[in-house]
Amino acid sequence: MTTYVLRHGQTDYSKQHLVNGDPSRNITLNEEGLTSCRRPWSELPLHSVRTWLASEFPRAQQTAALLTGVPAPDLVVEARLNELDYGTFEGGPFLDYAAWLDAHGGSQRPPGARESQRDGIRRMLSGVRAALEYPGPRVLVCHGLLVSVLRWHRDRTPSEAMPLFFPEAPCIEPLSVPDDVLPDWIGALMTNLDGEEPQDPEARGSAAILRIGQGSAVATFDAVAHSPEKKEPPHA
Repeated sequence: MTTYVLRHGQTDYSKQHLVNGDPSRNITLNEEGLTSCRRPWSELPLHSVRTWLASEFPRAQQTAALLTGVPAPDLVVEARLNELDYGTFEGGPFLDYAAWLDAHGGSQRPPGARESQRDGIRRMLSGVRAALEYPGPRVLVCHGLLVSVLRWHRDRTPSEAMPLFFPEAPCIEPLSVPDDVLPDWIGALMTNLDGEEPQDPEARGSAAILRIGQGSAVATFDAVAHSPEKKEPPHA
């Protein structure tokens, strides 16, 4: 069996790189997001999927409904797949949150938020683990951070530590993971998170340049990551 994890379709918020971690805000797909859900599929076997899960956010549930036509009672809503709680950054530019994250680290909660970035990733991974209890094949319609973390783990080198910033996950592009592999991914990521030590902001460096790249949010930092001679720009 296989689990397919995908980010919801595009919204005006995601197009403008604004953050939304409040599911009570009725942010739905824009025209491009709607169109992307109607295209022919080869990598996602829609007719053989037995379980569809989505976060509590309207854009995730709308994406699932458009892809499958499943009525609401047949869609499993899993709150652990929700987007991060951004606190006072809610509705603002991602780059404002990124600058705060670079200064304070992934283990600190933003002002007004109920969770840190790392706490949010743990929660999301627990939601993926819980999804394995449902019949497969299954599809999880979630948000960019979770998909980015899973894609990073798939492509990482064995000694690579989890970064603060990840390449932006594309919308409506399923990541397929065999069910006999997925628990190992979750276990390894949880171990990575549990083994992290809070970082000194001065050791990480401060954000000097932030820019939005075409089609993805890119954070470029004039900060020394490990030594005065080596600069490693992380990606948001």
